[in-house]
Amino acid sequence: MNRAKPTLPSGLYGITAERLSQGRSNLEVARAMIDGGIKVIQYREKRHLKSYQSILEECRQIRELTRNHGVVFIVNDFVDIAQLVDADGVHVGQDDLPVEAVRRLLGPDKLIGLSTHSPAQADAAATVGADYIGVGPIYATQTKEDVCAPVGLEYLDYAVNHSDLPFVAIGGIKEDTITEVTGRGAESVCLVSEIVGAEDIPAMVRTLNQSFNQ
Repeated sequence: MNRAKPTLPSGLYGITAERLSQGRSNLEVARAMIDGGIKVIQYREKRHLKSYQSILEECRQIRELTRNHGVVFIVNDFVDIAQLVDADGVHVGQDDLPVEAVRRLLGPDKLIGLSTHSPAQADAAATVGADYIGVGPIYATQTKEDVCAPVGLEYLDYAVNHSDLPFVAIGGIKEDTITEVTGRGAESVCLVSEIVGAEDIPAMVRTLNQSFNQ
């Protein structure tokens, strides 16, 4: 029996980034984010930094943790690993496997997210079968090595007013700018370095949730 496809939760969207995590493992960070009340975690790791076996084992452990706490678990890029650990979905970029190909591999009951950087890409995402989109980078960010230039708040406004898909605002968002993003209508917001680099991750997640809910 197929399970119902999960939906993208509103609120904070967490992403792992071990090189920014003050020496903590991705599993430790995931556990801390959940302790703070986060409802969706995306595993993101560069293939050249870890063996495929290490990535698979981390995803297995985080999948077990998220399942036990009712947290949506998304794997970035690695469709095969997402299948092996029964993740809730996969997030891909514009230059990764096409959404249609990912759908053929995952089937109809998994979430597929697609990064977008322009209104044209947002419009196209719905036609290729994405379930949600990333909108950004809103501000300048050094979290990703291959990130494009900031798209600014203008594209966020377009997504709020025109996107038929749920979306997560991402890219350079900090504690002092989250209300600027949510105030324009974003219902899901991702902060990477602000969360994974925090001295007290659960406290930071709770603080950000309070800002989000204002």
